[in-house]
Amino acid sequence: MKIIHTITLAAFALTLAACNSDEETNQNTNSAADIAPTNTQATTDHGAENKSETSVGFEISGGNIEEATNVPEEEKTAIIDSFTEYMESFNDEDTKRYMNTISKNPEGFNYDAEKVKVEETFNDFDTIRTADNITIIKYGKTQAQVFSNIHTSLEQTDTGAKLDQNGRQVTVFVKEDGKWLVSSVYYIGETTE
Repeated sequence: MKIIHTITLAAFALTLAACNSDEETNQNTNSAADIAPTNTQATTDHGAENKSETSVGFEISGGNIEEATNVPEEEKTAIIDSFTEYMESFNDEDTKRYMNTISKNPEGFNYDAEKVKVEETFNDFDTIRTADNITIIKYGKTQAQVFSNIHTSLEQTDTGAKLDQNGRQVTVFVKEDGKWLVSSVYYIGETTE
């Protein structure tokens, strides 16, 4: 049981916030290791009620995610490339590359704590995260939000215990020094029956 609990914790490394059921409270310690509850309810609206440019969230209409229509083609390419590097550097367990995808002034977590947590994750687990349905859902000149369906496959290196989970994620990027960098991540894990 302790192994499964440890694997569950690692599976949600890098999740900074999550929607909770009414019975469960999410403890946000301002760390990239904040945990999404394992019995999170599926939702059709995730995020703040005020849908301003800086609010985070997505709406699903008939199962479809709506793409932002105001994204210049050059910025769209740069944002998607940044998201791809964020995912690939994590899968390659390359701490330096991964940290180069993270904002130096992230919202909701600490840059230095993120580095420590990611190094612990790389040391203790073999993790592969894949994304599909990658869609820019909100765009402004200094902030963009990327929705994706995420599959996480995790194996604890010293025991071989495995865990697979699917979820939905909104990755918030900010533009710093001409680069799109991850500022926060909002993740909803799917429940398993």
